[in-house]
Amino acid sequence: MDEILEQLKAGVRRFQAEVYPRQAAVYEQAAVEKQSPHTLFIACADSRIDPVAITNSSTGQIFVARNIGNLVPAYGEMLGGVSAVIEFAVGSLGVQHIVICGHLHCGAMQALLEPQSIEKMPTVQRWMHNAHAALSVAEIVHQRAVQNGVDSNLMEVLTEQNVLLQMRHLKTHPSVAGAMAQGRLSISGWIYNIGTGEVRIASDGQSGFEPIASPASSPASSHAVAGRH
Repeated sequence: MDEILEQLKAGVRRFQAEVYPRQAAVYEQAAVEKQSPHTLFIACADSRIDPVAITNSSTGQIFVARNIGNLVPAYGEMLGGVSAVIEFAVGSLGVQHIVICGHLHCGAMQALLEPQSIEKMPTVQRWMHNAHAALSVAEIVHQRAVQNGVDSNLMEVLTEQNVLLQMRHLKTHPSVAGAMAQGRLSISGWIYNIGTGEVRIASDGQSGFEPIASPASSPASSHAVAGRH
């Protein structure tokens, strides 16, 4: 365990010696100004996900909330840290956009498919109730796709349906509903592919996820990729 702590301390030293000096002015300004992030980014707690890196954001631009499965309990169902973060981000910080970001190869989604894997984790089991409706929908969508001869991966379908479900839950929160009604807040759902770096997005009201075209992609190639979804 001490070896892990030493690794962390070594990382801090590198930050202080190499990273901080290059952005000292940004950090110094951030320390004296009230934070004003434009986005609340709700992501999975998976250690392979880095919201700041994925969005190439700078210090102070995004307000991050992370939990197992990137879940958002419907308002009143399980008031706690996630609900408080949402209320604070919208009501106090005035974020203009909220992202719910799921990812492929998510352990939480695997747990939904294999509930026996978390049978000795009662707190996790209770938490995952916030995604059970996504599993029901995903199984139907997957079955229909297979019956129609369409290649379908249940795990990926579940990941997408979970993000869409959490977007619906998000809109039950009074702070979110009010801000959206006033036209000062929008939301979107993302699917991040850890292995390829691809990000696909579903805007509010959409049921499908469209890829963000690579800067190197030509307009023609971008249309071709989009056409596959």
